[in-house]
Amino acid sequence: MNDQLKIKNTAVALDIGTTKVCAIAGQLNEYGKLEIVGMGVVRSEGVSRGVVSNIDKTVKAIREAVDIAERNAHCKFRVVHVGIAGQHIKSLHHHGLLVRHDSNTEINQDDIDKLIKDMYKLVLPPGDKILHVVPQEYTVDDEQDIFDPIGMSGVRLEANFHIITGQISASRNILRCVEKAGLEVADVTLEPIASAASVLSSEEKEAGIALVDIGGGTTDITIFKDGIIRHTCVIPFGGNVITKDIREGCTVMNEQAEKLKVKFGSAMADEIVDNRIITIPGFKGRDHKEISEKNLARIIQARVEEIFDYVLWEIRRSGYDNKLSRYGTYRWWIFAKTYRLAC
Repeated sequence: MNDQLKIKNTAVALDIGTTKVCAIAGQLNEYGKLEIVGMGVVRSEGVSRGVVSNIDKTVKAIREAVDIAERNAHCKFRVVHVGIAGQHIKSLHHHGLLVRHDSNTEINQDDIDKLIKDMYKLVLPPGDKILHVVPQEYTVDDEQDIFDPIGMSGVRLEANFHIITGQISASRNILRCVEKAGLEVADVTLEPIASAASVLSSEEKEAGIALVDIGGGTTDITIFKDGIIRHTCVIPFGGNVITKDIREGCTVMNEQAEKLKVKFGSAMADEIVDNRIITIPGFKGRDHKEISEKNLARIIQARVEEIFDYVLWEIRRSGYDNKLSRYGTYRWWIFAKTYRLAC
């Protein structure tokens, strides 16, 4: 495969997170399956809770991550697909209506697109913009709960929409960083939607499931039912706040707290059997500190339980807490019970 064809057939995704910046390149192989050809991961120092706080540091991290991915893939990248998240992300529901002039013609994709386009005209709080418009159920005249109205006849086409918004400044800063790194943005996707596309099956989305993605600065929640996104939200807590709790609870440096979390951390204190004593070197010749593995787990468990209290509150607020399948409802709780702190 020549270089030009290789670049053309390669899709590159860029995840600009609070703790790391990741660039990953993939190609469809001869069997139609996605094959990862290159990946680069570097530490992120210019992002706080999903929002760019330092342009230069973020640009540097993007460039380094892409350089590593390019070396692994043996080709240069020019266009990337960028993920967006952060505590500025919000969602709302809205009802749309389109009156068609000719009831004899079939509803087509142009009618759907026009209805969706009208949603982008909504008046939002100053500084916000619409990132995604996700159709829910359609209504054609008096026929309700239609998931695909194309081909039907009718005068009134109505739909419920799940609309995801974000701050204009946050979006612009991410785009500016990518462009300063010498790259072109193909599109911007909400990261919880991308996560769901990668790990959830169509059966899970149909039955009803809540996906919880715990990152370094935020926790993202996406709820699916009947194969449709029903609710999205971002909780401004993640792995970094657990590190902060360890730092303050054990009176250690931030780097030591992160190492304690990753190497010895557990979210279930009652499951610690050996209760080993962990020795932490003192700073500049000072006496070393000691902490038991169970006490470390208690610090972590308290914060993880708080995060999942927020998760449960959001699921209930969505109105889908009793509409998810048993597997979908409790999958996040099982994840919490087995969570090793590596974020």
